[in-house]
Amino acid sequence: MLGMSIDGLRKWEREGRLIPVRTVTNHRRYPVANLRALMHEDAPDVARDTRCLLYARVSTEKQQEAGNLDRQLGRLTAFVADRQWTVVAALTDVASGLNEKRRGLHRLLDLAQQHQAGIVVVEDKDRLTRFGFSYLERYLHAFGMRVVVMEHTVKDDPRTKREEFQQELVEDLSAITTAFSARIDGKHGAEKIEMQ
Repeated sequence: MLGMSIDGLRKWEREGRLIPVRTVTNHRRYPVANLRALMHEDAPDVARDTRCLLYARVSTEKQQEAGNLDRQLGRLTAFVADRQWTVVAALTDVASGLNEKRRGLHRLLDLAQQHQAGIVVVEDKDRLTRFGFSYLERYLHAFGMRVVVMEHTVKDDPRTKREEFQQELVEDLSAITTAFSARIDGKHGAEKIEMQ
């Protein structure tokens, strides 16, 4: 349909321009609605409110290497394909949900400000942020975007999900403790300098 080579499709996937749905055997499948939208990107009938951004996040490289990030993107892509929405970009981060310096999240906010899409799709609220989800949602809404939190339709092993959740919770708790310790140490250091 697009007359593209495999290398071209892979490049578009890396850029987040055309995200495939992965089969169990890891073959790429492309929703026809997304292909048609790409063929007519500038056509006025592609409504902004069906153009969406996908956002996926895992906390550690170990989770990424285990394929968790790819599976999350696959579920998001399938969810969007079922609704015949057009994927503008698929953004990812490998970082704590407490980290404010996530490149993918900053790119998402930039695209929102540029009015590039009308929907942000995430698997869970905590994929977007651990705390302050309503603030981010309100911010995105100010640019005409709505946040869609995908409901769990995949039957994952509850024990694995619990272990992942506990691991991320421990990492987030450690990040909070480190941040507060640094602030306290910084404050005491400043007091010592003033006393000298």
